[in-house]
Amino acid sequence: MDKLNFITEELDKLEEAGLLVQVRTIEGPQGAWIIIDGKKVLNLSSNNYLGFANNPELKSASQKAIETYGVGPAAVRTIAGTTSLHRELERKLAHFKGVEGSITFQSGFCANLAVIPAIVGKEDVVFSDELNHASIIDGCRLSKARVVRYEHCNPEDLRAKIHAEKDIRRKIIITDGVFSMEGDVAPLPEIANVAEEYEAITMVDDAHGEGVLGRSGRGIVDHFNLHGRIDIEMGTMSKAFGVVGGYIAGTKRLTDYLAQKGRPFLFSSAVTAADVAACIAAVDTLIASDALVKRLWENTSFFQEKMKQIGFNLGRTETPITPIMIGDAKKAGDFSQMLFKEGIFAQVIGYPTVPMGKARIRVMLSATHSEEDLTWAAECFEKIGKFLKIL
Repeated sequence: MDKLNFITEELDKLEEAGLLVQVRTIEGPQGAWIIIDGKKVLNLSSNNYLGFANNPELKSASQKAIETYGVGPAAVRTIAGTTSLHRELERKLAHFKGVEGSITFQSGFCANLAVIPAIVGKEDVVFSDELNHASIIDGCRLSKARVVRYEHCNPEDLRAKIHAEKDIRRKIIITDGVFSMEGDVAPLPEIANVAEEYEAITMVDDAHGEGVLGRSGRGIVDHFNLHGRIDIEMGTMSKAFGVVGGYIAGTKRLTDYLAQKGRPFLFSSAVTAADVAACIAAVDTLIASDALVKRLWENTSFFQEKMKQIGFNLGRTETPITPIMIGDAKKAGDFSQMLFKEGIFAQVIGYPTVPMGKARIRVMLSATHSEEDLTWAAECFEKIGKFLKIL
């Protein structure tokens, strides 16, 4: 008897429903154009908002770090894995974010797994936006705190939910800053007001706001000028910063505490020196100039206006995340496959990443795209949309 036979059955079900994810293999660096299976295609799927993933200054910084520090940390941060580069990155991130301190982790996912269980436990309640990222959901599960979900981006529902809870030891409100599948922005000023009214801790996952919102990409707190009113900011280095890693920013007391209590910090090897050096170069570049952030937003306005004129439904996006709403998972999958044949890499997003019946092509715009790239892409979308009777 095959004890793992259920796996085959589950895979067959996913394929039949059009929900089987196809993992493409990329053969070279990230950029506006990439090579997949030997084919050059326009890249509309990566989170490389500013083009840092193949930036010459970042690559040079990585190469120098390898010569100085080698290829691996060989330890967790608390034993022998903290280099002078880690300290420099944390200082620069704190300066960039306008806070007292920061602490870095192996990924944004790890940062959420570190901070949430360290802040709340089974006697506490987490108030979580219903569309929050999986890393927040998993961090809440690990914490064993009770989770109360509030309606997406609805501060009044949040207020009603938090008002109904009595005799709680500790309350924390957690929201994505920019929602990765919708592209909309959390109403953070209103959330901060509710938090202050009910003496709740506030935390924002700004994975898709870093490098995108605020002055030179300082994020959603800077975007809304809420400095000092949000207790915990989580950021990632794997999207707009083009590298890998995550961090928590806030008071020095908070970051010192996480160095003692954050389990990924304590029990998983440090990020490599090459990656840390590239992250430092990314922060330095943004501090020096906002040109790439402005270019990203110019491309966003250009492409999204074209797609709206064609007749596509872009949902409620307010950012470079551009969901092309299809609905049916099978049709969305066919759309993605046809785009690839035309020379465009734009992946389908379906259940369970988004609710059933809300499948979409998620276009991710970058400062590296040209207007010619985006004009041609819009024409291809229009042709396929008409063929599939979506338009």
